[in-house]
Amino acid sequence: MKFVDQVLIEARSGDGGRGCVSFRREKFIPRGGPDGGDGGRGGDIYFVVDSSLTTLLDFRYQRHHRAKNGGPGLGKDMHGKGGGDLFLHVPPGTLVFDDETGEQMLDLTDSDERVLFLKGGQGGRGNARFKTSTNRAPRHAQPGMPGEVRQLRLELKLLADVGLIGLPNAGKSTLISVISAAKPKISDYPFTTLVPNLGVVDLGDRTMVVADIPGLIEGASEGQGLGTRFLRHVERTDLFLHLVDLSMLQQGDPVENFQLINNELERYDIELAKKPQLVVFNKIDIPEVR
Repeated sequence: MKFVDQVLIEARSGDGGRGCVSFRREKFIPRGGPDGGDGGRGGDIYFVVDSSLTTLLDFRYQRHHRAKNGGPGLGKDMHGKGGGDLFLHVPPGTLVFDDETGEQMLDLTDSDERVLFLKGGQGGRGNARFKTSTNRAPRHAQPGMPGEVRQLRLELKLLADVGLIGLPNAGKSTLISVISAAKPKISDYPFTTLVPNLGVVDLGDRTMVVADIPGLIEGASEGQGLGTRFLRHVERTDLFLHLVDLSMLQQGDPVENFQLINNELERYDIELAKKPQLVVFNKIDIPEVR
């Protein structure tokens, strides 16, 4: 499945239905009076956190999302049908921004969380609502209120217990493929991993989520390589597992490479440098070990 972690969409709640202008027209009931019903309420838009999702891919192919409009009122005091609500399913860790102002509006992290985001328009009142002692035959009704519309930016920051970090080709993908059921692409050249991979590790009495973050290089905090596009995915991990390649296949000194990655984390966000790390020395079985 293609990994998509940022999309622009338009969300629009439903318009309220118009009220009805109607008068009773029944035999033997003269001057039956107004009986126009109210319009139906427009549909609301909800965001729903779905733990089975790990990408915003579905929103890449459908940018416009609109709830149903309310139905118009009818005669005989019949109210219009309410518009159906729209539920937008997103993966845990999704941030919702107003794309026009940049304001963060939602931070959706809890599985099965459901948040009302845009309310549908109120239905207009029919002419039966306007009957008074001095106006027994009102000939006007209200139009329905329009729904709300927002231009949104959805941004995903993966939620994981452990984040695997290190230079390209340090062995992160191999590790996650062994400890979990994740099937990342594994090859003997740098930047094999182009998107983050999530793996669930079974610890017996509980499970742990591990994120394989694409390899970082010097200047990543400034956008070099895969850069800041994926650095944000390590912000919500509780622990870093820092893989250091000890073989001659990796250029540079292992200690310097270790410090290079930490420097990039600190430049991107000082809080990342404060997270606990476990250092894993990798590829010590290769004959050309240092």
